Amino acid sequence: MSNKQNPEELKKNLTEMQFYVTQNRGTEPPFTGRLLHNKRDGVYHCLVCDSALFNAQSKYDSGCGWPSFYEPVSEEAVRYLDDTTHGMQRIEIRCGKCDAHLGHVFPDGPQPTGERFCVNSASLSFTDDQNGDQTKG
Repeated sequence: MSNKQNPEELKKNLTEMQFYVTQNRGTEPPFTGRLLHNKRDGVYHCLVCDSALFNAQSKYDSGCGWPSFYEPVSEEAVRYLDDTTHGMQRIEIRCGKCDAHLGHVFPDGPQPTGERFCVNSASLSFTDDQNGDQTKG
């Protein structure tokens, strides 16, 4: 399941925030991520391994300060872990391929799933359907 990369190599290829979020289960400050207000059609990928995670069609504005999606591209795209840090009971989401931390999922999203995948921009890259341009969060 896990396809973790060498931490020293990752430090060379990721910004400090991207490394903190994906490797140390960190969280970027709300309303600061580059992909928060992205409205283009395309696919959101894991910044670490480039695995497809979310389609733009499942993205919505939840008002929480981080990109939010109501479903991943497939069941295998993300894995779920119990998270009891910070005195809370939450479900952490990680990349199903490389185990990079993405964010958390909550049961307060829109239909059809009722779920809100609250994801750090710093853990994502986005590929635009129109021109293939890639943006890193």
